[in-house]
Amino acid sequence: MEFLIEYGMFLAKSATIVVAIVFVVGMIAASSGKGKKSGKKGRLKVTQVNDHLEELRDVLRESVLDADELKTLEKDEKKQLKEETKAKKANRKKLAKSKPSESSEQSAEEDMRKRVFVLNFKGNMAADAVESLREEITAVLSLASIGDEVILRLESPGGMVHAYGLASSQLLRIKNKKIHLTICVDRVAASGGYMMGCLADRLVAAPFAIIGSIGVLVQLPNFHRVLKKNDVDYEIISAGEFKRTLTTFGEITQKGKDKVQEDVENIHEIFKTWVKDHRPSVDIDKIATGETWVGMQAKERYMVDEIKTSDECIISACEGADVFEVEFELKQSIQDKLGSAFEGATDKAFMRWFEKSSDNHYQ
Repeated sequence: MEFLIEYGMFLAKSATIVVAIVFVVGMIAASSGKGKKSGKKGRLKVTQVNDHLEELRDVLRESVLDADELKTLEKDEKKQLKEETKAKKANRKKLAKSKPSESSEQSAEEDMRKRVFVLNFKGNMAADAVESLREEITAVLSLASIGDEVILRLESPGGMVHAYGLASSQLLRIKNKKIHLTICVDRVAASGGYMMGCLADRLVAAPFAIIGSIGVLVQLPNFHRVLKKNDVDYEIISAGEFKRTLTTFGEITQKGKDKVQEDVENIHEIFKTWVKDHRPSVDIDKIATGETWVGMQAKERYMVDEIKTSDECIISACEGADVFEVEFELKQSIQDKLGSAFEGATDKAFMRWFEKSSDNHYQ
């Protein structure tokens, strides 16, 4: 009896600790909403990358430089900023003496710094990230103007044709608005991932990023012989000669296989045309073999424009523009979060397998 009482007290204490932890975590999550605007579908988070880089620089300076060096450096920077401000004011006065309309327009253009919007797309088989991407692009296009730029950090081994077709169509919205689109691939843009990547005005890849896989694949297990061996019937009732071709449990016929092969080849031709239309410099027949190449090899084949990491692109953009990272976080229930965690683990396993199988070609 005494043991049960002590055990009950232990459970009560444990429950109290758990509730306290959940409360604290909830408070932290609520307070971390700074810079985020909530809506019915989710919330938009905007981070100015320039400020983040300045914070990193300032922390390093304070740790490395002594007080005198830091003071001198800050003094020089203030002096430079003052001179730039003075030069802008002098230019405005000079413009004011010219035609008023022209001077006001030119002054407004000078005051408006170029804006660069950084988006992220980490694709899985179903390209689920398109749900956030479409909201991010909608938000960016509501503000961006000609002269601004979108940088997309893309990572995807590919997946379902229709899903990546939709993702690619979202990127077309940027191009249709005449906004410059730079796509950076640090790790992999294959198959559907490359379908998206070839839309870039400037496609940048890290030296060893995996690029290509311009092909189409259909595969599924078939248990018809197992069912037949165990006297299990499997019936399909359909209308339309090719409503069902290859199925998991039905008998595979040569006619069905031929039809699927025809469909696969048609989709492959459409894929090839898509790539050729958006990257006319490539020799499409040589690269549309389903093979993959690392970034340096892809550049030799004109599949990418530059060899560089996304970090280099973004840091370079910060030197002459205001750079904002835009992320749309979809609302999720607990069930959705658990499902996403499981799916994320599956996708990571697939990604590791894909990269390992790709790496084997270069060992």
